[in-house]
Amino acid sequence: MITVIASIELKPNTKSQFLEYFLEIVPAVHQEAGCLEYYPAIDIDSGITSQAKNENAVTVLEKWDSLESLRDHLVAPHMNAYREKIKDLVISVSLKILQPVTDP
Repeated sequence: MITVIASIELKPNTKSQFLEYFLEIVPAVHQEAGCLEYYPAIDIDSGITSQAKNENAVTVLEKWDSLESLRDHLVAPHMNAYREKIKDLVISVSLKILQPVTDP
């Protein structure tokens, strides 16, 4: 299993529009082979002092059955169309691609 944490930094005042476009592709992504989990998340006001809160960021949490499934997802036609829609809203994207540690 592969876990992906995608941190997306958005231009100010674009989060609502970004999430609208993102939520449009979620059903198609859920139908992709190997997709176990895929959803956006935003920071909440927790009151915890060590929280690094960013009003202009969306974090996407993903789980895939394999690295191959993730690679196929990245070149899927609906993902290419989505990237075209959001390109003017995004400042940067950072990915963490992780695997569980089962036996240290």
